[in-house]
Amino acid sequence: MAEPSGGRRPMRVAVSGAAGQIGYQLLFRIASGQMLGPDQPLVLQLLEVEAALPALQGVVMELDDCAFPLLQGVETSSEARSAFDGVDLALLVGAMPRREGMERRDLLSANAQIFSVQGRALNEVAGSEVRILVVGNPCNTNCLIARSNAPEIPLERWFAMMRLDQNRGQSLLARRAGVAVQEVTNLAVWGNHSATQFPDARQARISGRPLSQVIDDEDWLLGEFVTTVQQRGSAVIKARGLSSAASAANAAIDSVVSIRTPTPAGDWTSLAVVSRGEYGIPEGLQFGFPVRSDGSSWTVVEGLDQDQRAMELIGRSRSELEGEREEIRHLLP
Repeated sequence: MAEPSGGRRPMRVAVSGAAGQIGYQLLFRIASGQMLGPDQPLVLQLLEVEAALPALQGVVMELDDCAFPLLQGVETSSEARSAFDGVDLALLVGAMPRREGMERRDLLSANAQIFSVQGRALNEVAGSEVRILVVGNPCNTNCLIARSNAPEIPLERWFAMMRLDQNRGQSLLARRAGVAVQEVTNLAVWGNHSATQFPDARQARISGRPLSQVIDDEDWLLGEFVTTVQQRGSAVIKARGLSSAASAANAAIDSVVSIRTPTPAGDWTSLAVVSRGEYGIPEGLQFGFPVRSDGSSWTVVEGLDQDQRAMELIGRSRSELEGEREEIRHLLP
């Protein structure tokens, strides 16, 4: 097999739920080099349930038809051990969706079965430096389940996606301020990727200036802005009849890039990482924090001032995640 880019070893990237909406939006961008860079060859290892393998084969045909120079191979499987064998990066996209009449406990239990199996498989066969991003919802607790079943993979290698919420918030702030979206930095999204998350706009900066100098509207920042970000997923479903797919795939790519490359000076990114007790969050929760990366390791940004109202909002998300952990505790090793 020919190797481009000076003979660099291809990275092995696993994607679960690869034939689903998000997977379909994601795979072509990964294969093009948008996630790992223009000089990094890769092999895709795709996981789907047995019933979806014919559809997945159609996706593989399209990947072939794109003739991506970096894509050195595509492997498919309905078995987690096979799909995760030797992988350097795993994107856990597939999850049990909430169906009509399903209680939260039922949803958590169904996903616990899926992510327990995937966590054990990753623990047994993944590459020695593997990193895992959980996208499938409820992603924070699904991540906790998977990592609890993978004791040999260091806790700092596990991430759940908050970047979609950050991107949504940055777009709203840019529109309100009348600036390009790249002018908005330092937006922290705290907690759970759910309707309890807290997008903290008051920490943000516009063109390097404190947000309050550009958007002086505390009521909007703690009211409509927060609820719009929290409820954006539901608004998309109402508008298009389907859940967010392209924007979720985009955020997954952004998340991986933010993990693998140094954070721009003075800025941060929003990721759900394992809590070490920062900001009073119980240890072990997979919690959304502002995070900085040096390209190989990450740290939670500490020392940010939070007033009583902010702590109340963060506390709601903390309580929800604690409740989710209790719901599935009996299913953990």
